[in-house]
Amino acid sequence: MKKMISRRNFLKVAGASAAALGLAACGGSSSSTAASTAASTAGSTAASAAPAAAGKVYYLNFKPEQDQAWQDLAASYTKQTGVPVTVVTAASGQYETTLMSEMEKSEAPTLFQVNGPVGLANWKDYCLDLSGSDVYGQLTSDSFALKDGDAVTSIAYVIETYGIIYNKELLTAAGYTQDDIKGFDDLKKVADDIQARKAELGVDGAFTSAGMDGSSDWRFKTHLANLPIYYEYKADGIGSTDAIKGTYLDNYKKIWDLYITDSTCDPKLLASKTGNDAVAEFVGKKAVFYQNGTWAYSDVKDLGDDNLGMLPIYIGAEGEENQGLCTGSENFWCVNNTSSDEDIQATLDFLNWCVTSDEGTSAMADNMGFVIPFKAAKDSTNPLIAIANDYVAAGKTSVDWCFSTMPSEEWKNGVGSALTAYAAGTGSWDDVVTAFVDGWAKEYKLANG
Repeated sequence: MKKMISRRNFLKVAGASAAALGLAACGGSSSSTAASTAASTAGSTAASAAPAAAGKVYYLNFKPEQDQAWQDLAASYTKQTGVPVTVVTAASGQYETTLMSEMEKSEAPTLFQVNGPVGLANWKDYCLDLSGSDVYGQLTSDSFALKDGDAVTSIAYVIETYGIIYNKELLTAAGYTQDDIKGFDDLKKVADDIQARKAELGVDGAFTSAGMDGSSDWRFKTHLANLPIYYEYKADGIGSTDAIKGTYLDNYKKIWDLYITDSTCDPKLLASKTGNDAVAEFVGKKAVFYQNGTWAYSDVKDLGDDNLGMLPIYIGAEGEENQGLCTGSENFWCVNNTSSDEDIQATLDFLNWCVTSDEGTSAMADNMGFVIPFKAAKDSTNPLIAIANDYVAAGKTSVDWCFSTMPSEEWKNGVGSALTAYAAGTGSWDDVVTAFVDGWAKEYKLANG
């Protein structure tokens, strides 16, 4: 299985133009709950603006928070070239289900994505070999490609970073700065104090609600769950496993307990709390800490760039004082090899334009907030990305995105359900451990025969 891509390795190979790293959501925007479908709005007038196109593009987009930006970029490309580009955006947490449904249609996506090696295993038979394509040639490093033998099945199009975003103004008002938080014990001490003085400080809790609604649960059953997996892999010197041991699940419990105890709401309410609730609490200055990624900048920017900080997710692991933010990618483009030759070529041309043209690279950097691993990449103006770069410059070790090795979506759902029941008091932590460890072995076996 492919080795995890670390932030430090990315900096070594990406070059100065792509040195600012981090971004994109695993499960989608907190504000998106339904699929969005739109053809390029310029399609109806394109014939008079450009020659008729031989092929067409249908992109099944994974990221609800970038839906409008993709619609706008598609419309502009259609206006310039006459190539019809349709963007369909799957609902948060529903990408795999949507992809399976769309691939059965006569007009299937010409462009889709997988989340890494596990996702690729399900779709590699549909993936065009991109080894000779122009867009593959634009990658800054071969390490950003997934392969099946010698075939390049998919390529990463965005490098992402997440951690604990915090409100500097509120943290300062509580009498602390980031320098006071160097590990889990420090984080707990500060959060406990803020929670105890919440009325005095004018907040509802130290942390935003850890909502386990589908618009938010990915932050904990996937992103937070990455931490115990990362430290176990690191300790065992591996990059994947058919049977997770759960060595660091006590640490997982520590951080989850902190999230649900020093919170804006009663843990029993988390099943119905949404991603929008967490955003509103943070932007409304009712919470100091908010676990999310640099892709969430558009949701929190009203607090002011200078007021935003980001901490690593500390879980009490040995050596975590040298830990940085969590960085990697679960966004790999695949071109559907069952599409017509004309549609395949149109799709390859569209992708190459996105990562080489001034308009495409500007849209991906500024409108989408992406850091892309391509030669013509532009630095993002997102201040959270600058914070992510500061950790790397300070020599902190980035946490790899190991969750692309999670055996299935069903495994994530099992962990999420157990976390929710534990928070509500209707389940035990042993249930979480069972879902994590036994569920992993079961789902890995099902996925791998």
